[in-house]
Amino acid sequence: MATIPTDRAPDSTLAFLRAGYRFVGQRCDRYGTDIFQTRLLLEPTICLRGRAAAELFYDADRFVREGAMPARGQRTLTGRGGVQGLDGDAHHDRKAMFMSLMSPAAVRRLGQLFADEWQARLPAWELSGTVTLHTEVASMLTRAVCAWAGVPLSGGELDRRTADLQAMIDSAAAIGPRHWRGRLGRYRAEYWGADLVEQVRHGKLSPPDGTALRVIAEHRDGEGDRLPRRIAAVELLNVLRPTVAVARFVVFAALALHDHPAWRQRVRDDAEAGQFVQEVRRYYPFFPVAAARVRRDFDWRGYHFPHGRRVLLDLYGTDHHPEVWPEPERFRPERFAGWPGDPFTLVPQGGGDHVAGHRCAGEWITIELMKRAVTLLTEVIRYDVPPQDLAVDLSRMPALPASGFVVTAVRRTG
Repeated sequence: MATIPTDRAPDSTLAFLRAGYRFVGQRCDRYGTDIFQTRLLLEPTICLRGRAAAELFYDADRFVREGAMPARGQRTLTGRGGVQGLDGDAHHDRKAMFMSLMSPAAVRRLGQLFADEWQARLPAWELSGTVTLHTEVASMLTRAVCAWAGVPLSGGELDRRTADLQAMIDSAAAIGPRHWRGRLGRYRAEYWGADLVEQVRHGKLSPPDGTALRVIAEHRDGEGDRLPRRIAAVELLNVLRPTVAVARFVVFAALALHDHPAWRQRVRDDAEAGQFVQEVRRYYPFFPVAAARVRRDFDWRGYHFPHGRRVLLDLYGTDHHPEVWPEPERFRPERFAGWPGDPFTLVPQGGGDHVAGHRCAGEWITIELMKRAVTLLTEVIRYDVPPQDLAVDLSRMPALPASGFVVTAVRRTG
């Protein structure tokens, strides 16, 4: 039996926070392997990267999600009791609820709401002189996804809801004030969501059929029971929060267009726009790792995985693995021409199967919103990009260009 290479530090939590997205990959390179073990938050943890590792990681017979996410992440990013931490029949039932929302027509409708919101903001952008794209897109996505989900927003509510959703996203791997902002945002958002669910259940609010708020409020599990109001609120936020997080991908798309201006014309072709969006998702950092626990003892490639051991799959490292993606540090959308759609190689939002596994149900929404944004950035508006700090710090999770991508002199193309 082979011995898994072991990180020499007694605990690598601070090293993980310092290295960020490159923590796993740097150590894999150091040990000349795609597997090593360390301690994170004082707990023994096996770290993996690469296609074979992703295929292993998403094997439900070998891994479970219950108890894998650290409590700090549940209190900020995901909430407690949501679909991400379920297994078996409970997971299949809850995942089916989310998948019922993701019809092609529904995904297109959300894309159109986002595009309409963008168009509605243009007069203010033209007058303001300076626009921070990440701030604006996050706000637009909050309004669009709430309308799509059947969630009412009062006149002065948009900024508060956007701030809470953004705080949850920004606190995913944070300590100190960012973590506490995320916890406060999670608390307020769950209270708000639970109240909306109760209003639907008592007939005080009637969102349209098929919208996320109605579907989640009325959902019954395999035992015929409704979700507890707090769990229903968590799942409603699991629709709203990841959609608002797409603002980061939109900013990365704008950065890619700025750094590779030849693509501003090429993305007018739908096929090349699709390649461009996929390369943005592969190349730029989104979520660094996914977590699971070993269901029962097993051996893989001569390595032993003991029952209960926490395992991390390096999402960023798999998307940058040189054996999977030749020249991974080059931005080259052409690599997706003819790409077969392997569910274990492009994993910015998880891998495996959408329906039966833990791959993000909102992946199609992400792609739709990004394609809409690329069209708006290249065909609907023109703008200047003034000197600013566009560096992406990979030690900060989640990452973003330091400036948030500032544009000036926004004007319509027509």
